[in-house]
Amino acid sequence: MGLDYHSHTNTAIDTLLKKNMDQEIEDIQQKLEVHDEILLAALQLFAKNGYFNTSLIDIKDAAGINTIGIIHKQFKTKQAIAAKLYENIHNSLSHSVDEIKLKNENSSEQLRAIVDLFFKLTEDAPDVMRFLLITKVSEFIPEAQALCDSAAVKKIIRIIDEGISTGEIRSMSSQLAYAHFFGIIENTLRLKLTGFLDKKAEFYQAQAWLAAWNAIVKK
Repeated sequence: MGLDYHSHTNTAIDTLLKKNMDQEIEDIQQKLEVHDEILLAALQLFAKNGYFNTSLIDIKDAAGINTIGIIHKQFKTKQAIAAKLYENIHNSLSHSVDEIKLKNENSSEQLRAIVDLFFKLTEDAPDVMRFLLITKVSEFIPEAQALCDSAAVKKIIRIIDEGISTGEIRSMSSQLAYAHFFGIIENTLRLKLTGFLDKKAEFYQAQAWLAAWNAIVKK
Protein backbone atom coordinates (compact mmCIF):
# COMPACT_ATOMS: atom_id res chain seq x y z
CA MET A 1 0.00 0.00 0.00
CA GLY A 2 2.83 2.34 0.95
CA LEU A 3 4.70 1.56 -2.27
CA ASP A 4 1.57 2.20 -4.34
CA TYR A 5 1.02 5.48 -2.53
CA HIS A 6 4.56 6.66 -3.22
CA SER A 7 4.36 5.44 -6.82
CA HIS A 8 1.15 7.36 -7.43
CA THR A 9 2.56 10.41 -5.67
CA ASN A 10 5.74 10.37 -7.79
CA THR A 11 3.68 9.97 -10.96
CA ALA A 12 1.49 12.91 -9.98
CA ILE A 13 4.54 15.03 -9.23
CA ASP A 14 6.16 14.05 -12.54
CA THR A 15 2.97 14.94 -14.39
CA LEU A 16 2.75 18.27 -12.62
CA LEU A 17 6.39 19.06 -13.32
CA LYS A 18 5.95 18.16 -17.00
CA LYS A 19 2.88 20.38 -17.27
CA ASN A 20 4.76 23.24 -15.62
CA MET A 21 7.73 22.72 -17.91
CA ASP A 22 5.51 22.54 -21.00
CA GLN A 23 3.77 25.74 -19.90
CA GLU A 24 7.11 27.48 -19.33
CA ILE A 25 8.32 26.45 -22.80
CA GLU A 26 5.05 27.67 -24.33
CA ASP A 27 5.34 30.98 -22.45
CA ILE A 28 8.93 31.44 -23.65
CA GLN A 29 7.92 30.68 -27.24
CA GLN A 30 5.06 33.17 -27.04
CA LYS A 31 7.38 35.84 -25.62
CA LEU A 32 9.87 35.20 -28.42
CA GLU A 33 7.12 35.44 -31.02
CA VAL A 34 5.87 38.72 -29.55
CA HIS A 35 9.47 39.95 -29.35
CA ASP A 36 10.02 39.23 -33.05
CA GLU A 37 6.66 40.69 -34.07
CA ILE A 38 7.49 43.94 -32.28
CA LEU A 39 10.89 44.14 -33.98
CA LEU A 40 9.46 43.40 -37.42
CA ALA A 41 6.67 45.96 -37.05
CA ALA A 42 9.13 48.58 -35.81
CA LEU A 43 11.54 47.89 -38.67
CA GLN A 44 8.80 48.34 -41.26
CA LEU A 45 7.53 51.54 -39.65
CA PHE A 46 10.99 53.04 -39.14
CA ALA A 47 11.82 52.34 -42.79
CA LYS A 48 8.53 53.77 -44.06
CA ASN A 49 7.87 56.73 -41.74
CA GLY A 50 11.17 57.30 -39.97
CA TYR A 51 12.06 56.76 -36.34
CA PHE A 52 10.74 60.07 -35.04
CA ASN A 53 7.44 59.75 -36.88
CA THR A 54 6.78 56.31 -35.39
CA SER A 55 5.20 55.96 -31.95
CA LEU A 56 4.90 52.99 -29.64
CA ILE A 57 1.17 53.03 -30.38
CA ASP A 58 1.98 52.67 -34.09
CA ILE A 59 4.24 49.72 -33.32
CA LYS A 60 1.61 48.16 -31.05
CA ASP A 61 -1.03 48.40 -33.76
CA ALA A 62 1.25 47.11 -36.53
CA ALA A 63 2.36 44.16 -34.39
CA GLY A 64 -1.23 43.30 -33.48
CA ILE A 65 -0.59 43.67 -29.75
CA ASN A 66 -3.35 44.60 -27.32
CA THR A 67 -1.52 47.02 -25.04
CA ILE A 68 1.66 49.09 -24.98
CA GLY A 69 2.42 47.44 -21.65
CA ILE A 70 3.41 44.28 -23.52
CA ILE A 71 5.99 46.30 -25.47
CA HIS A 72 7.31 47.87 -22.26
CA LYS A 73 7.84 44.40 -20.77
CA GLN A 74 9.93 43.42 -23.77
CA PHE A 75 11.86 46.60 -24.54
CA LYS A 76 10.82 49.43 -22.18
CA THR A 77 11.40 52.21 -24.79
CA LYS A 78 11.24 52.88 -28.52
CA GLN A 79 14.97 53.58 -28.48
CA ALA A 80 15.58 50.12 -27.01
CA ILE A 81 13.63 48.59 -29.90
CA ALA A 82 15.73 50.50 -32.43
CA ALA A 83 18.95 49.55 -30.65
CA LYS A 84 17.99 45.86 -30.68
CA LEU A 85 17.14 46.06 -34.39
CA TYR A 86 20.50 47.66 -35.13
CA GLU A 87 22.31 45.03 -33.07
CA ASN A 88 20.46 42.14 -34.73
CA ILE A 89 21.13 43.42 -38.25
CA HIS A 90 24.84 43.90 -37.57
CA ASN A 91 25.17 40.51 -35.88
CA SER A 92 23.41 38.81 -38.78
CA LEU A 93 25.64 40.58 -41.29
CA SER A 94 28.76 39.61 -39.36
CA HIS A 95 27.63 35.98 -39.25
CA SER A 96 26.93 36.04 -43.00
CA VAL A 97 30.44 37.32 -43.71
CA ASP A 98 31.86 34.45 -41.64
CA GLU A 99 29.85 31.93 -43.68
CA ILE A 100 30.95 33.53 -46.94
CA LYS A 101 34.61 33.31 -45.90
CA LEU A 102 34.21 29.60 -45.14
CA LYS A 103 32.59 28.86 -48.50
CA ASN A 104 34.89 30.95 -50.73
CA GLU A 105 38.67 30.78 -50.91
CA ASN A 106 39.87 33.92 -52.68
CA SER A 107 39.28 37.52 -51.66
CA SER A 108 37.64 38.26 -55.02
CA GLU A 109 35.20 35.37 -54.55
CA GLN A 110 34.43 36.45 -50.99
CA LEU A 111 33.83 40.07 -51.99
CA ARG A 112 31.63 38.97 -54.89
CA ALA A 113 29.54 36.82 -52.52
CA ILE A 114 29.15 39.75 -50.12
CA VAL A 115 28.00 41.97 -52.97
CA ASP A 116 25.55 39.25 -54.04
CA LEU A 117 24.21 39.16 -50.47
CA PHE A 118 23.75 42.95 -50.35
CA PHE A 119 21.85 43.02 -53.63
CA LYS A 120 19.68 40.06 -52.60
CA LEU A 121 18.81 41.75 -49.30
CA THR A 122 18.00 44.97 -51.14
CA GLU A 123 15.45 43.11 -53.22
CA ASP A 124 14.12 40.65 -50.61
CA ALA A 125 14.47 42.67 -47.39
CA PRO A 126 14.60 46.35 -48.39
CA ASP A 127 13.58 47.56 -44.93
CA VAL A 128 16.68 45.94 -43.47
CA MET A 129 18.92 47.63 -46.02
CA ARG A 130 17.20 50.99 -45.54
CA PHE A 131 17.82 50.73 -41.82
CA LEU A 132 21.44 49.77 -42.49
CA LEU A 133 22.37 52.20 -45.28
CA ILE A 134 19.95 55.13 -45.17
CA THR A 135 18.60 55.59 -41.65
CA LYS A 136 20.74 57.99 -39.59
CA VAL A 137 20.83 55.80 -36.52
CA SER A 138 23.17 58.12 -34.62
CA GLU A 139 20.33 60.67 -34.40
CA PHE A 140 18.34 58.45 -32.04
CA ILE A 141 20.95 55.97 -30.78
CA PRO A 142 23.96 58.17 -30.02
CA GLU A 143 25.93 55.26 -28.61
CA ALA A 144 25.35 53.07 -31.68
CA GLN A 145 28.46 51.73 -33.34
CA ALA A 146 29.07 53.27 -36.77
CA LEU A 147 28.81 50.90 -39.72
CA CYS A 148 32.49 51.42 -40.53
CA ASP A 149 33.40 50.25 -36.99
CA SER A 150 31.15 47.19 -37.03
CA ALA A 151 32.44 43.63 -36.81
CA ALA A 152 31.23 42.88 -40.34
CA VAL A 153 33.13 45.77 -41.90
CA LYS A 154 36.28 44.89 -39.96
CA LYS A 155 36.02 41.35 -41.34
CA ILE A 156 35.54 42.68 -44.87
CA ILE A 157 38.62 44.89 -44.46
CA ARG A 158 40.58 41.78 -43.43
CA ILE A 159 39.37 40.10 -46.62
CA ILE A 160 40.72 43.08 -48.57
CA ASP A 161 44.00 42.87 -46.62
CA GLU A 162 44.33 39.23 -47.66
CA GLY A 163 43.63 40.19 -51.27
CA ILE A 164 46.39 42.79 -51.12
CA SER A 165 48.78 40.21 -49.61
CA THR A 166 48.06 37.64 -52.33
CA GLY A 167 48.27 40.20 -55.14
CA GLU A 168 44.61 40.11 -56.15
CA ILE A 169 44.08 43.68 -54.98
CA ARG A 170 46.55 46.48 -55.70
CA SER A 171 48.74 47.76 -52.91
CA MET A 172 46.91 50.50 -51.02
CA SER A 173 45.38 51.20 -47.66
CA SER A 174 42.79 48.48 -46.99
CA GLN A 175 40.46 51.12 -45.52
CA LEU A 176 40.79 53.18 -48.70
CA ALA A 177 40.19 50.07 -50.81
CA TYR A 178 37.05 49.41 -48.78
CA ALA A 179 35.90 53.01 -49.37
CA HIS A 180 36.49 52.72 -53.12
CA PHE A 181 34.87 49.30 -53.45
CA PHE A 182 31.88 49.59 -51.14
CA GLY A 183 31.36 53.25 -51.91
CA ILE A 184 30.22 52.15 -55.36
CA ILE A 185 28.16 49.23 -54.05
CA GLU A 186 26.46 51.15 -51.24
CA ASN A 187 25.69 54.20 -53.38
CA THR A 188 24.14 51.97 -56.03
CA LEU A 189 21.97 50.30 -53.40
CA ARG A 190 20.95 53.65 -51.86
CA LEU A 191 19.86 54.89 -55.27
CA LYS A 192 17.82 51.70 -55.70
CA LEU A 193 16.28 51.93 -52.22
CA THR A 194 15.29 55.58 -52.68
CA GLY A 195 13.69 54.91 -56.07
CA PHE A 196 16.20 56.75 -58.27
CA LEU A 197 17.04 53.41 -59.91
CA ASP A 198 13.68 51.88 -60.81
CA LYS A 199 14.57 48.40 -62.02
CA LYS A 200 15.13 45.35 -59.83
CA ALA A 201 18.36 45.34 -57.87
CA GLU A 202 19.76 42.41 -59.84
CA PHE A 203 19.61 44.50 -63.03
CA TYR A 204 22.40 46.72 -61.68
CA GLN A 205 24.34 44.04 -59.85
CA ALA A 206 26.86 42.97 -62.51
CA GLN A 207 27.66 46.55 -63.53
CA ALA A 208 28.10 47.65 -59.92
CA TRP A 209 30.37 44.69 -59.20
CA LEU A 210 32.59 45.39 -62.20
CA ALA A 211 32.89 49.07 -61.35
CA ALA A 212 33.69 48.31 -57.71
CA TRP A 213 36.16 45.52 -58.48
CA ASN A 214 37.94 47.55 -61.18
CA ALA A 215 38.46 50.29 -58.58
CA ILE A 216 40.71 48.03 -56.46
CA VAL A 217 41.90 45.08 -58.58
CA LYS A 218 45.61 44.80 -59.32
CA LYS A 219 46.04 45.24 -63.06
